Amino acid sequence: MIRNLRVPALALALGALLAACGDDEGSAEYQTAYTNHQPLAVTGHPSTGSLGTVQRIVWHLADKDADALAALNTEGGDAGSEARAWIKAYGADAQGEVTADFLDEGSVRQDVVLHFTKSRRTQELTVRIGDDDTWGVVLDRPEPEPEAR
Repeated sequence: MIRNLRVPALALALGALLAACGDDEGSAEYQTAYTNHQPLAVTGHPSTGSLGTVQRIVWHLADKDADALAALNTEGGDAGSEARAWIKAYGADAQGEVTADFLDEGSVRQDVVLHFTKSRRTQELTVRIGDDDTWGVVLDRPEPEPEAR
């Protein structure tokens, strides 16, 4: 009987240890953001990095968080004005349904087209691995295009 109790207790302890060790930086923050926002519809073949980055971009737009959006910029320098322009153009739209079309292969960079259902506009962007080996966005001025009918 004692032997039968040891196995579940060991499994429980090991699971707790793995959960504690596996909590990568920001994973709790990511999970919270994931549950607090509309789901992102996806087409194409994103990598884990490109998908996570595009989700964060849409969330930061929806939250109108220019600082967080600018922090994802891979091009260096102050991207605050570009982030504010993106929020002005898409902040309200990002609170609704958004579809991301992931183009080409996404191992180190990927072009993505965002489709904002509310305004029926699209925006192309490039996500890539930056100098610090983390995924981010090339944060240029937004150029909204009407959705093709």
